[in-house]
Amino acid sequence: MTKRASGGDDAARDYPSSITDELWSVLEPLFPTHDPHRAGRPRVYDNRLVLNAIFYVLRTGCQWRMVPHDLAPWSTAYRWYRTWEADGTWDAVHDQPRAQVRMAAGRDPNPTAGVLDAQSVKSSEGGEARGFDAGKKTTGRKRHIVVDTLGLLLVVMVTAASVQDRAGGKAILQRLADRFPTIALVWADGGYANRVDAGLLDWARDKLRLLVAIVKRNDAVKGFQVLARRWVVERTFGWLVRNRRLARDYERLTTTSETMVKTAMIRLMATRLAGQNVAWSNATERQAHRRLTIEGRLAA
Repeated sequence: MTKRASGGDDAARDYPSSITDELWSVLEPLFPTHDPHRAGRPRVYDNRLVLNAIFYVLRTGCQWRMVPHDLAPWSTAYRWYRTWEADGTWDAVHDQPRAQVRMAAGRDPNPTAGVLDAQSVKSSEGGEARGFDAGKKTTGRKRHIVVDTLGLLLVVMVTAASVQDRAGGKAILQRLADRFPTIALVWADGGYANRVDAGLLDWARDKLRLLVAIVKRNDAVKGFQVLARRWVVERTFGWLVRNRRLARDYERLTTTSETMVKTAMIRLMATRLAGQNVAWSNATERQAHRRLTIEGRLAA
């Protein structure tokens, strides 16, 4: 049941971030529903309206308190956002469509290879784990992610931007090995190992039985170049920052930052499974899509 007036300023209206019927047919079975036979007050706002509010925050980047009145109240949406984070619902919902997308692409649902990279983003003032990345000249946080060969998220870890790639790489590879024992190979860039320090590679091989292969950039080539395997994870970062909430880190806790990344990937994968095309909002996004398509064909 929903609680919205039938007319006036509170009339229900659709936003570009709103869930379509096709998208809801994919998402609805993934989220828990209230059992009327159990104790507790019946819910006033259903999962679809709550998710519309969460996706509105994700896509627009607005504060929770500025969610439009014709969606679920911000306090209700935020409470369910944190509840699903605490009880593991977001993780479970994220893993199911990833397996479906992989099978639809003719892949095994359990990946055997991944691509590792990190992205430094500015963050709001305050909150935990905030530092300065001297290489990128950025004060904020760093997102460490491992994706499969399709660019779908496997694991994410958010740290202060001051955390070095090798230190962050060790922590996220441990998280990867714990969750995906089938992974045997991970590609990464030169920031994770060099002639001076190859300890991460040795540690991953000896401790995790995991081969980390470094994909190096050709210093003789000037300007932009497509790097085999590494372009996949860079494209995933591009997918994430299309959501304005992820263009920088607004969360006070790193756990909620990680959940927001998973939420973005859930919506992306569900959109694919629903058979909907991505609507490019401007010429820049259309040009970026064409460039990524060309890069993908060159690197294949």
